[in-house]
Amino acid sequence: MDLATVMDRLAIDEVVSGYAVAVDDGDWAAYRALFTPSGRADYSSAGGIEGPAGEVADWLAQTMRLFPVRQHLIVNRLTRLEVLDGSPGDRAEVRADFLNPMRLAGDEFDGTVTAPNFVAAGRYAFALARTYDGWRLTRVTVHEKWRHLSA
Repeated sequence: MDLATVMDRLAIDEVVSGYAVAVDDGDWAAYRALFTPSGRADYSSAGGIEGPAGEVADWLAQTMRLFPVRQHLIVNRLTRLEVLDGSPGDRAEVRADFLNPMRLAGDEFDGTVTAPNFVAAGRYAFALARTYDGWRLTRVTVHEKWRHLSA
């Protein structure tokens, strides 16, 4: 594996991790900055919306108020880089599983550690493009496989 490929993989991994951190921290400006101008996100399998990343960020900002405590764990990342004539291309895809424990708003939280009462899990499909500003998301698709709500 050449140095350019290693650097691309590290940069792509940073985008995927940045995605999780932005959603968990409610940093919607950072979320938007991860996408190309034409980037899209699809949360329809989880009961959400599909559309331009900016519109989806607005929807997430409202929806995530229901879950003031959240933590995305994105694991089992499988990265596929485009190769053109033996050289790194400008496109990549990442398939990654997620586990997302959250705490619903309104539940008592007295500062002690409490278990999450809502957990969702599934797989993300990330599509990325190399831009002048580095790797950016062109599409994120959530494939929710299961969820659990406890009292």
